[in-house]
Amino acid sequence: MPSLTVFCDDPPQGLISSDASQKRFFSIAPPAAVIFFVLIFLAGAIVTLDHKENRCRASGSEALPRGIVQDKSNFEMESLGGNPERKKDGRAFKEPPRHPRRHQAEGGRPQARLKGSVLSHFPASEFVVMLFHYDGVVDGWGDLEWSERAIHVAARNQTKWWFAKRFLHPAVVAEYEYVFLWDEDIEVDGFNPVKYLRVVRREGLEISQPALDRRSQIPHRLTARARQGGGGDVHRRFYKSTGHVRCYGNSTGPPCTGWVEMMVPVFSRAAWRCAWHMVQNDLIYAWGLDFKLGYCARGDRWRSVGVVDSQYVLHRGIPTLGAGDNKQAASGSATDRYAVRKRSYEELQVFNRRWREAVAEDGCWTDPYQKPPATNKGR
Repeated sequence: MPSLTVFCDDPPQGLISSDASQKRFFSIAPPAAVIFFVLIFLAGAIVTLDHKENRCRASGSEALPRGIVQDKSNFEMESLGGNPERKKDGRAFKEPPRHPRRHQAEGGRPQARLKGSVLSHFPASEFVVMLFHYDGVVDGWGDLEWSERAIHVAARNQTKWWFAKRFLHPAVVAEYEYVFLWDEDIEVDGFNPVKYLRVVRREGLEISQPALDRRSQIPHRLTARARQGGGGDVHRRFYKSTGHVRCYGNSTGPPCTGWVEMMVPVFSRAAWRCAWHMVQNDLIYAWGLDFKLGYCARGDRWRSVGVVDSQYVLHRGIPTLGAGDNKQAASGSATDRYAVRKRSYEELQVFNRRWREAVAEDGCWTDPYQKPPATNKGR
């Protein structure tokens, strides 16, 4: 079955993988077919109205509380800073100064080389490549040989999740078995995507990520590569306490188990169909989403979400959103980064509030991961 992988141009890009034998081409349906589809849709709408009381879930989002689902998207641009809910409450909104990284001039060539190294690991016969350019520049990539095999999508000052919500609709990527939605600051010398998917299939992972080389910037220790010593290809839990995160033997939720980070996630087709519904149109950093992805893992998140140790990457941790590439931009980059960080934290609060409200309002939904009674066991 085919697979889809997505990478981020400065923060956003995309890779899509699929077996050559499975590739199909889209064509425009003749008028008769269009009318047929419309009639089917209208008939389906009537049935939905007649049996509304029997339907609690939209297709693909059954695992989620109904209020968190956004089954439609738009092409409205979002700012890297400011209030993510400005339209709802009428508060003032200001964009941070714009000093995005440039790919066209010298400043972009190191990133181009990095991406070329990444893409060389994904064989053209198996993967389709999509690059999300958040600086709006695509002309600077035309002289690179691998650029011709990629689909380039450009929108200035937008993030990976903004692009994903608008260009990776489940119906568009339904042909592909897996979606790799990756950031750009990744080195892949220790990574083979074909072997990676072999492990993912064998282990039954619906949502996964390659482990992070221990030289990486590692915010959460669960994602660090397990030390060698017969531990196997995959780990799913973390038992130690580091910083503000406390994990114990009886910890049952993210980020101790059932969790991956957002820079290099890999989704099965079904998991992405669910996760796409949970991505919010206006919350472009997706902070908080990672703690809920386990609901999209089709069953037990303790078994179907994991980190693959045998295939690992190096996360360089380059701050690109709001960062400048030259002296003129440097004076504003600190302000820009603050605006990015501030909005990220605000989005976390907004998403968590929306989730709580959705759970409270949805009488049809039951949390399969309801926390057990508190215990001191393992402390």
